Amino acid sequence: MQNSKKDSEVVMPKDLSKALKEAPSVISIWEDITPIARRDFITWIDGAKQTETRIRRIRIARDKLMQGERRPCCYAVVPMNLYKALGNNPKAKAVWKTLTPDERRDFVSYLNDVQDTESRMLIIEKICLLLSQGKYHF
Repeated sequence: MQNSKKDSEVVMPKDLSKALKEAPSVISIWEDITPIARRDFITWIDGAKQTETRIRRIRIARDKLMQGERRPCCYAVVPMNLYKALGNNPKAKAVWKTLTPDERRDFVSYLNDVQDTESRMLIIEKICLLLSQGKYHF
């Protein structure tokens, strides 16, 4: 028996569904993001311990989607070329594992600010060098 795409996805909470329906342009964006990104948003929202926090996270998720952001704040995706470079540098990888989510996000954000391939590769080298020297910031 094969799992369908729908079977592997997390069920959208009713309160999130209602908030997205209030901003119709967000529905198509939600459907366009990957199942993993949808899961990350839902997990982040469901992780709220207080009702007020949950409501705020739903609003933030809707706003982020409207602004073109495809992930919640706390789920920084490591670009594949940085991931591979860390895998090839054991010292840098060891330090990377000790970084807080905010510190990792800072490195990823710095890298994502650059678009051309050559510059990105230079930044990846710099990140690996800094990490291998035990430095946590630029």
